Amino acid sequence: MNTPDASEPHGNAKVRLSRLRRRIAENVSESRRTAAHVWTAVEVDYEALEQVRRRHRSEFREREGFSLTYLPFIATATIDALAAFAEVNSSVDFADGSQTMHEGVNLGVAVDLDRAGLIVVVIHDADDLTLVELARAIHELAGRARAGDLRPAHVSGSTFTITNPGSFGSFMSAPIINQPNVAILATDGVAKRPTVVAGADGSDSVAVHHIGHLGLSWDHRAFDGSSAALFLGRIRDSIQTWDWERHLTGGDSAPEG
Repeated sequence: MNTPDASEPHGNAKVRLSRLRRRIAENVSESRRTAAHVWTAVEVDYEALEQVRRRHRSEFREREGFSLTYLPFIATATIDALAAFAEVNSSVDFADGSQTMHEGVNLGVAVDLDRAGLIVVVIHDADDLTLVELARAIHELAGRARAGDLRPAHVSGSTFTITNPGSFGSFMSAPIINQPNVAILATDGVAKRPTVVAGADGSDSVAVHHIGHLGLSWDHRAFDGSSAALFLGRIRDSIQTWDWERHLTGGDSAPEG
């Protein structure tokens, strides 16, 4: 526990930065110096996904022992998009003048340690997992992180990272890239909002849907805005149109379109 410095004026408390806080500060500062950070965001209508989640969340919690959140759905759609946009699942060696396109997806997931800091756990070969298997892996590694039970393999080798400030109610976030990745996706809060819905006959109406935002911080050295926008658009379209019932109950993680 940090001990206040008695020499500070009344009302102030000077504490020592923890080892983890110092490490985070070093890493994010180095990332800002290294990568040419740009941020792009899209709005997402989660209503269809939310209806599936509601139908299955009680049974899922009873069977798996933890809650069915939006994160594994978003991770599944993100892994599909990474296969279509190899430049987003890459790393850059600017001194060497090279860019490595990673064959598979080692998905990093930022875990909050009860506001004491963040750590990125890594799901290796995440592109081989179904939605339910991803949910289990995220839950297990987050639990290990909070219990201080991580091994080196659990925190190394990520090719792309997702951070989830939406669980704390964020609206839009522009996170710092997790080096040596070239992009990081922020999954922000989902809330009921009025939105325009197109009918089958082409008419428009206003409905209350579950709406959220996805924000991508990306390295302009690795790719350009067109890739960032199209990558996010693919994730958005997948969230809005995929048959999530089949993914959740049938264990099917294959791309749908």
